[in-house]
Amino acid sequence: MIGYEEARARVVGDCHPLDPVSVPLDGALGRVLAERVVAAEDVPPFANTAMDGYAVRSADIAGAAPGTPCRLRVIGTLPAGVAATTAVGHGEALRIMTGAPFPDGADAIAIVEVTEAQGDDVLIEAPARPGDHIRAAGEDIAAGSEVFAPGTVLGPGHVGVLASAALADVSVHPRARVGVLSTGDELVASGPLRPGQIRDSNRRALLGLLRRDGFDAVDLGIARDDEVVIRDALSGGTATCDALITSGGVSMGDFDYVKKVLDEIGDMAWMQVAIRPAKPLAFGLVGGVPVFGLPGNPVSSMVSYELFARPGLRRMSGHLDTDLDRPTIRGVTDSDMRRRPDGRVNYLRVVASFAADGRCHVTSAGGQGSHQLLAMAVANALAVIPSGDGMAPGHDVDVMILQ
Repeated sequence: MIGYEEARARVVGDCHPLDPVSVPLDGALGRVLAERVVAAEDVPPFANTAMDGYAVRSADIAGAAPGTPCRLRVIGTLPAGVAATTAVGHGEALRIMTGAPFPDGADAIAIVEVTEAQGDDVLIEAPARPGDHIRAAGEDIAAGSEVFAPGTVLGPGHVGVLASAALADVSVHPRARVGVLSTGDELVASGPLRPGQIRDSNRRALLGLLRRDGFDAVDLGIARDDEVVIRDALSGGTATCDALITSGGVSMGDFDYVKKVLDEIGDMAWMQVAIRPAKPLAFGLVGGVPVFGLPGNPVSSMVSYELFARPGLRRMSGHLDTDLDRPTIRGVTDSDMRRRPDGRVNYLRVVASFAADGRCHVTSAGGQGSHQLLAMAVANALAVIPSGDGMAPGHDVDVMILQ
């Protein structure tokens, strides 16, 4: 057997970032930046007011107070979207709305809450300091400055910032297009089962994982146990996808057409990893396209995806090497997680939650067999149990968060 880190390094090392493409902002959400983004103009582009009120000279209202207001003459009103053409002089005030350009002559805003309109004048009952409630040009982003670095994952706020900085298109890494193929005469997608047949749950689960994680998932269906059919399915998948995932047929001693065909058309490594579940793992390249051969048991398939396929696919989609894996935090066990020593690290399916003590507490999600998919569906984390006797309740444990 080999260690998890060695197997992961083999996978990630052969999953190279996809070549960048230029996309409009409307298509950039969730993508990873491929280059440094520089602002084309100041944000905001001009000095403007942050509050409704009056643009004034602060010296004119230095003595303002409740009961002894300062009176200024109102010289007009300036809404947002209109250029400031009138300067504010001594003893004058300009009614101004949030976002309107700040006028010459004034140096502060007297907010509307401390003012009272009185005919052509305004009474102001509080002083203001120079610069109060004024947004300077370039205060958020200065023209020519770096907005975001390569490797930034673009969320809604990032897209808004890019739009405000006058950027219509950005260079990003494409989302990896990943095909999922099931093989075997025993698998049934729908309809009644004949003796010896089972439902094809792995393909549905893997497609769901890919879509949840932002990849472009391609359903390649079920290929029956026929060497020509499987060769055509694998060759077609690697010709049209950036990566391919299969499940089953990767255990030591297994002999099926998937293994035979992949050995013929690709450079594959058939590994036994010192973990439970998901001990068997196949990985290699077919015509330069990464192929992940995941175990056939449904829980093993999903855990193997989290530990190996997801990091590799994230690297292909441009994520930084420091951001490939699920976050792992320190938690405490609330249920018995003792085990028999077997030389493997166990990834137990658990439900994690934060308690009043501020710590993450984990409890078993249910049956821990590699065939018991219900517990995997309920779990929101994996408790990482080192080889040995396991952990009694109240023991510190590493927790890999899945959601």
